[in-house]
Amino acid sequence: MPKQVDQEDRRRRIAEAVCALIDAQGLEGVTLRDVATRADVSMGAVQRCFRTKEEMLQFALGHIGARVTERAHGRVVAGPAQSAASTVGHVVGEVALLRDEHRAEARIWLAFLAAAAVNPALATGLRTSYADLEGLLARLIAEASGAVDARREARTLLALADGLTAHVLIGHRSAAEAEELLHAHLVGVWGAGAGR
Repeated sequence: MPKQVDQEDRRRRIAEAVCALIDAQGLEGVTLRDVATRADVSMGAVQRCFRTKEEMLQFALGHIGARVTERAHGRVVAGPAQSAASTVGHVVGEVALLRDEHRAEARIWLAFLAAAAVNPALATGLRTSYADLEGLLARLIAEASGAVDARREARTLLALADGLTAHVLIGHRSAAEAEELLHAHLVGVWGAGAGR
């Protein structure tokens, strides 16, 4: 009897291999052969899971985006006793990928972001991730302060988080400086909301 293979588990392993290769060599360093070696599967197994390299990259982008989004949603669930304003800060901190343990994810995310500027399929995947995060932030901001334009502020926070991710990765800002900038921005948001 042939061995049963969990295709979803294999696809996730392949996505992890793609992400590890992007972290080590950039998006241009991802080859089907290297992915198969890293995932400890045959080239044929990779090709059975994904018809094209493009499809494999799209899946890997969705995989990394889902990890970040799940962590952001997890911060909401993990801290129900904290204020909505405090939760917004924690969620934005997750999205900004500033902690050392998330540095690899930050490199991978920015590699996909750069590629998406010229690849419409990857851009669609990124827009999906951003839309989910924007919706979560807008809901939390509305709960924290009904006086703030929640949707606009969610967009601003996502843009600030992405910018700070890049600044920390290239050494323009330290993670501590980036966290302070996020905190100062949020203090200004809540102050502006209270003044309306």
